[in-house]
Amino acid sequence: MKPNFGCPVQGTINTLSGKWKVVAVWHLGFGPKRFAALRKLLPGISEKVLTSQLRQLEADGIVSRQVRYASPPQVTYSLTAAGEELLEPMSLLCHWGTRHLGIPSSLPRNPKRPVTLPRRAASETNQARHAHAAGT
Repeated sequence: MKPNFGCPVQGTINTLSGKWKVVAVWHLGFGPKRFAALRKLLPGISEKVLTSQLRQLEADGIVSRQVRYASPPQVTYSLTAAGEELLEPMSLLCHWGTRHLGIPSSLPRNPKRPVTLPRRAASETNQARHAHAAGT
């Protein structure tokens, strides 16, 4: 694990750092996925990189891996309880990026976690909209 400098926020960011981890966790939020299905959801990723990123997420307790011994073996990935807990803050970060950076979301919304802004943030957003509409 990367150094977190005693900061839980940095530790969380480090856990999800990697080109594909955030998107993989997001897609697993919709339910368990077999390796091939997950790879299809991540165009451009190689098997080696996906395997590596999933192993890191498994080591950090975010993803669980279940192997069904058949021919060929069937590997299914799903979020652990800790991984499920990451969906809400990830959703809030998505909305922040859309509002403040102008980046539209290209991923589907997670049906398990309705997005609600904290009261303070929602009221500040409404105040900003009203100020913008009034031309101030």
